[in-house]
Amino acid sequence: MDINFKYQEASMINLGRRWDINIANNIGDNRWVTYKSEAIRKNQSGEIKTFVVLHEDEPIGEGTLVFSPQSVEVNGLRIEKQFEGKGHISKLVKIMEQYAKDKGYQTATIGVEPEETRNINIYFHWGYDTFVKSEYSEIEDGLILFYSKKL
Repeated sequence: MDINFKYQEASMINLGRRWDINIANNIGDNRWVTYKSEAIRKNQSGEIKTFVVLHEDEPIGEGTLVFSPQSVEVNGLRIEKQFEGKGHISKLVKIMEQYAKDKGYQTATIGVEPEETRNINIYFHWGYDTFVKSEYSEIEDGLILFYSKKL
């Protein structure tokens, strides 16, 4: 394991840094500014919990758990391009799943757009292979498929 990488709950500082990166990566799309303030507020209220991948203490990736009474949803998985395909998000998801399990959740769900076949295959590999539902997302402006797994 590379000691330059850490996988952990996001501090407010790392959460702010990560969202500043997301905003910079989406210049001209002002929704990301709103997403940042919502993410900070919801993390503070406990509605969600964001986790980060740190490389030399800089947040290079993230994932968020969205809590509901019945289950928890794995959401917002992102990593900087140069770190893709190296297993960092897989490691982060395992930490997120353990956190959810420790909180008493027995089931986790994950959503994916139907055309994201690479992600669908990854999610199936992670065990998210039980189809739950499909629904239209205004944010994504398209259909989202939801799959679940037992924790």
